[in-house]
Amino acid sequence: MVKRFFMKFYLVLIIAFLYIPIAVLVVLSFNASRSRVVWGGFTLKWYQILLHNSDVVAALQNTLTIGFASAAIATGIGLLAAIGIDAMKKRSYSLTLGIGNIPMLNADIVTGIALMLWFSRFTSLGYVSILLAHVTFNIPYVILSILPKLQQMDMSVYEAARDLGANSVTAFFRVVFPMIFPSVVSGFFMALTMSMDDFVVTYFTKGAGINTLSTMIYGELKRGIKPEMYALSTLIFAVVLVVLLLANFVPEIRQKQLKKAAM
Repeated sequence: MVKRFFMKFYLVLIIAFLYIPIAVLVVLSFNASRSRVVWGGFTLKWYQILLHNSDVVAALQNTLTIGFASAAIATGIGLLAAIGIDAMKKRSYSLTLGIGNIPMLNADIVTGIALMLWFSRFTSLGYVSILLAHVTFNIPYVILSILPKLQQMDMSVYEAARDLGANSVTAFFRVVFPMIFPSVVSGFFMALTMSMDDFVVTYFTKGAGINTLSTMIYGELKRGIKPEMYALSTLIFAVVLVVLLLANFVPEIRQKQLKKAAM
């Protein structure tokens, strides 16, 4: 009885530790006062100011476009790389996978400075350099997501498709790809999350005149965080929450509908 109480208390404590700061952020986004300790009444003006703030809109646009573009490119490259690595012999497989894991284990500041030096030597820093940097550190995460699924797959199904007359491309897209599709989607969203969440690599490779949300908020720290940043963070949290709810409950609803239709 006592053990169960402490287990529940520990769980509640962890959840509170994680979500109380977010709850405070949401409350501050509706606070009419700029103070973080004085409640000035309920207001939506920070959301209105946010929509008319060109700097925030531009930073949000850069964050989204770079995030989705880098995730899509990294997913395509990572998928091809995972297929190639899976077909390697044991020694080459271990060596290649070990080299591919280095960017994930490497410190972000080392990766950021190395990419900054590389781009400064061969091109100018800006939107393209951020995009290429994000693609670079996203690829290993995509490979890590897809490769285990390829190893679990029964290749006899692919060989059967070839025996029935399908060429290698058709057999891949009709047989292999549907089987690994969940891991491909998982790799894409992992890459998207890493890209939108990144600060260090973006800071070193962005150059002048361009910002993402992370670098813009970091710049705001010197002058003090504006209340519209609370509103922006609240909107991002709300979107993520809705996506998670849909991802968890829509499949269950569809499954129940299919069972009812079958009955």
